[in-house]
Amino acid sequence: MGGVSDRRGAIEKGTWTMFTVRFGHDRGHAERGWLDSWHSFSFGEFHDPEHMGFRGLRVINEDRVQPAKQFGTHSHRDMEIVSYVLEGELEHRDSMGNGAVMVPGDVQRMSAGRGVTHSEGNPSHVNIVHFLQIWLLPSAKGISPSYEQKTFSRAQKQANLCLIASPDGRDGSVTLHADARMYAGCFDHGESAVYRPAPDRHTYLFVARGVVLINGRELRAGDGGSQSGPDELTIVGESQSEVLVFDLA
Repeated sequence: MGGVSDRRGAIEKGTWTMFTVRFGHDRGHAERGWLDSWHSFSFGEFHDPEHMGFRGLRVINEDRVQPAKQFGTHSHRDMEIVSYVLEGELEHRDSMGNGAVMVPGDVQRMSAGRGVTHSEGNPSHVNIVHFLQIWLLPSAKGISPSYEQKTFSRAQKQANLCLIASPDGRDGSVTLHADARMYAGCFDHGESAVYRPAPDRHTYLFVARGVVLINGRELRAGDGGSQSGPDELTIVGESQSEVLVFDLA
């Protein structure tokens, strides 16, 4: 595989036709000992006016939390928050009385609405937890807080873009209070899928692990990209990989 310089040389100013690339190493980075966090968009102390989000997608944080460490209790409001575990276990507790331990394959949606407090952390004393925290702007403010968690098997995602979150909860997905859809796919070497957005929609793709070809170009774990309009995205696995695709208003 080519290095970073090779990839940049292949992509003039980070753009392939209508697909604009956000390289993983260009993200914001926070290292706090117990937490290693990468921010695709502005978050906390990382401010990048050119990357404040994309359409209704406000946050993609890739977090690794050390054993027996946690984010303390904190509050949110008027945000749709999705947690997606890649490795290890993630424990969640909130002011609605919910408590759960998530493992890879689990998808959790928390609608903060008019206000909720929660904590999340690593219950293991041995293993790191590696997960994505995703924030989406809600369609309406001040709704009642709510919580939902579902499991999607590897088989459902293998060589396929599986719908995991949507406004109407169709196909067993978790229900978002936002005009957005989330898909997850796992691709081994040579496995592929094509994503065909509607003409009036916007797409953001994030590589959660491994290496993939997007329309013939290489993206690696931590890389992402966005486009507006109906151009197809062809995803081909180069190594054991996992990809999230966001369909946005």
